[in-house]
Amino acid sequence: MIQQALNFMAINPKIKISIFLIWLVTISGMIGIYLGKGEWFLPKTPFNLLMGALLLLWNFPPKNGWKSVAIWSAAFLAGVIAETLGVQFGWFFGDYHYGENLGPKFLGVPFMIGINWVVLTFSSAYLSRSVVSNRHASALLGGSLMVALDYLIEPLAPVFDFWHWDIGYAPLQNFISWFVLAWMLQYLVQQEIPEERNSLPLHHFSSQAIFFGFFFCLQHV
Repeated sequence: MIQQALNFMAINPKIKISIFLIWLVTISGMIGIYLGKGEWFLPKTPFNLLMGALLLLWNFPPKNGWKSVAIWSAAFLAGVIAETLGVQFGWFFGDYHYGENLGPKFLGVPFMIGINWVVLTFSSAYLSRSVVSNRHASALLGGSLMVALDYLIEPLAPVFDFWHWDIGYAPLQNFISWFVLAWMLQYLVQQEIPEERNSLPLHHFSSQAIFFGFFFCLQHV
């Protein structure tokens, strides 16, 4: 316990601030929604997603200059285009539409969705590269992490007014398409994942997993 405390104190102050803010927002949201204050907390979701993205950017500036910007922009566009085709035509994921709690939309897709695709891709890719160095295995693991998180979110999405499926639940094709797109994005960003050790991506990804996992368990008890 003492060693863990000393290790945390040795962390770069910028990382400590970022970790503190991520967990402050996560735990506050969990408590608030659990106590019936979801109507106040849930509309703040876009700001929470944006905060997470900015904290990651603060700690991980573009590794290779404009090349990095181009690669991450491509990941952003891939997510936005896939979601737009999904919402407008039912391609890839199935027939669904977005609710109001993810913020303003363009062509039916919230602006924050593209950013969230980038953030989740980065966090999961960083974690998978920390576990396995092989590019192919890392991409498979990173894609699997993203799909696992989506599995936790899907039953809660309509409850939180994030998105709604026309058939009332996420179809199998949604998870298959999620994995294929996530796997492709993992390959795209492999060279952009920094080598240095930093626990922020772990905290960012696990905070979302714990948040949605908590309400997933409550829903299924």
